[in-house]
Amino acid sequence: MPFQWLKHAFAVESATKDPPTPAQLAAAERICREIVRRRLTTPAIAFLEMSRPLNYVGAQTLHFFDPIMSALLEGDEHRRFAEFLERRDSIEHLCRRIEQIEAEAGAREGSPQRHRDTETQSD
Repeated sequence: MPFQWLKHAFAVESATKDPPTPAQLAAAERICREIVRRRLTTPAIAFLEMSRPLNYVGAQTLHFFDPIMSALLEGDEHRRFAEFLERRDSIEHLCRRIEQIEAEAGAREGSPQRHRDTETQSD
């Protein structure tokens, strides 16, 4: 077959090739918890889902700004997060973890979520 060399031209790595390192998971966990703490769950998930095809580009952008971020931030957590974003399954992991943390926080507070359409206004 003359086009055998083209067989793997568009192959992408498997999402389960190798699991994320504990350091990468810790960096992702910290960011997810901060998103939930600031009550930005819905916008964060919407942003993550919209940027899913560009997660690798976002990771490379974080690597590009590494010299600036390392001057402003302590540690190398941003590098570990950028490496985590290079994974094809990173966006799905972030969305699931944000939703889990929010559910845990809601269960701890014990207050039921109020929906705008079920509230009645009395005049």
